Amino acid sequence: MKYIKELVPYIIIIIVVVLLRTFIITPVRVNGPSMNSTLNDGDILLLEKYDTDFQRFDIVVLKYNGDKLVKRVIGLPGETIEYKDNTLYINNKKINEPFLVEETEDFSLKKLGYDKIPDGYYFVVGDNRDNSLDSRFIGLIPKDTMEGKVVFRLFPFKNFGKIK
Repeated sequence: MKYIKELVPYIIIIIVVVLLRTFIITPVRVNGPSMNSTLNDGDILLLEKYDTDFQRFDIVVLKYNGDKLVKRVIGLPGETIEYKDNTLYINNKKINEPFLVEETEDFSLKKLGYDKIPDGYYFVVGDNRDNSLDSRFIGLIPKDTMEGKVVFRLFPFKNFGKIK
């Protein structure tokens, strides 16, 4: 009986950690160059799982074909999206992308067969537009495949902190 009493605090700690990682916050690793120069291959981030109110320019993790992809939300439900002459237009209004250093080839949502993004879907892209598997190629992303928002970089330590 004494042995079981000694184990109770450890069991509670394990349960709390599992619940935190499952429902609240969990670490994720960037795999590949698609988010360069904002995020780099091997960066370790904290993913906030409980807030699913995704906004434009949020960095999210989504499930795709058994992998986890890190991308930036560009288009929200009900919006039209177009890239023309390296400029983003949402609902025909020019939108500045201050984080972007790569050029973006011309693209229209019509290329995916949509006039507007349907409810429950998002348009996501990588910041490294020349090297990103994103909505331009795999289509719109269902909200239920998005695991959460990236809120913090843990590693490398020289870049430790909130992600802008």
